[in-house]
Amino acid sequence: MKIISYNVNGIRAALKKGFQEWLEQEKPDILCLQELKALPEQVENFYEQLGYEMYWESAEKKGYSGVAILTKHKPNHVEHGCGNSLYDSEGRVIRADFDNFSVMSVYMPSGTSGDIRQDFKYEWLDFFYDYANDLTQNHPNLIISGDYNIAHKEIDIHNPVSNKNSSGFLPEERAWLSKYVDSGFVDTFRHFNEDPHQYSWWSYRANARANNKGWRIDYHMATENMKDRLSGASILPDAHHSDHCPIVVEID
Repeated sequence: MKIISYNVNGIRAALKKGFQEWLEQEKPDILCLQELKALPEQVENFYEQLGYEMYWESAEKKGYSGVAILTKHKPNHVEHGCGNSLYDSEGRVIRADFDNFSVMSVYMPSGTSGDIRQDFKYEWLDFFYDYANDLTQNHPNLIISGDYNIAHKEIDIHNPVSNKNSSGFLPEERAWLSKYVDSGFVDTFRHFNEDPHQYSWWSYRANARANNKGWRIDYHMATENMKDRLSGASILPDAHHSDHCPIVVEID
């Protein structure tokens, strides 16, 4: 089974750049999307004709945030939101439960716009750590996929020295991600691949993508219970519908 996560930075813009054709070619069993920036009624029904059901969690603010799960396998249950109105109003979490595993699409906050949102991000991280770990008690076979907005280690960013004070690579954020992994999650890409220069996001500035000056901030984090079922993981940098690119995990 192939699961892809993709921050599309606006689903309507991505569709204009060939997203539907890419999806038809890639054929994931499950696709987690982030930063949709649209309501369902604003998007053409591209997914049903490709054999998917789409479950959508929008932000209250128009043109902002939003997550979704597209699946070829009907879930037993879909959980919209995380039960916290502060974060659910921003459309950051949706989860689909299947017979023997669950998949969550998550879009974690960015702190790049200033101190207020950075503080909001820290509050979210504290909340999400407890939320995710509580969730694993009843959903031990869980994959939390999406844009975490944190590059974990120096290998995950093109210039760790100059970015040491940048939101997304701050010591407190990186320490949180280490604590999160140590609590029982597997960074599935690094489980299979320890090579440097593997990124999932590039700034639109200074020709960063062409020069591969990027950050790896998108993850499939699987619970330890899922470790033996992991069969592969990869990044797809040749997909150009967004400033992010898709990431893949394959499970048995």
